[in-house]
Amino acid sequence: MVTGRAPSTVRRTSVRAKSKAATPLTGGAWVPERQELVWIDCNPQAGGEMRDLHPMLVLSPIAFNARTGLIIGLPMTTAAYNATNPFALAIGAASGRKVGKISYVLCHQPKSFDWRARGAKPHSHGKLADADFAKACAMLNQIITIE
Repeated sequence: MVTGRAPSTVRRTSVRAKSKAATPLTGGAWVPERQELVWIDCNPQAGGEMRDLHPMLVLSPIAFNARTGLIIGLPMTTAAYNATNPFALAIGAASGRKVGKISYVLCHQPKSFDWRARGAKPHSHGKLADADFAKACAMLNQIITIE
């Protein structure tokens, strides 16, 4: 099983210039792209689902996101109980009002959201580092086994 490692440093890379670039697909407007971190409103929710505004790791490619208005991704949280969750990937220290906490990608909770209707916005951290993105995908694959 893939396990998260001690998150001693934040491993994210900025993609603001790339995300804002005009392409025939996006017409110059921002569209979430694969591996990007975005803010998304998870309300309304039901049962044990996440609620309110949370970061999300985008899994779906930009072409899908632009054409459908949906994103498929993995929610993120700083809830400390995820330190023992085998499907929560620790990716580093949080910033902003969550400074001093650890950020986790919840690989066992894939979601599909209408990113336009929910007012998704780019996260200031840009994209998740390649190695961490690969780990998140590997963890998800342990559950859904896409070969």
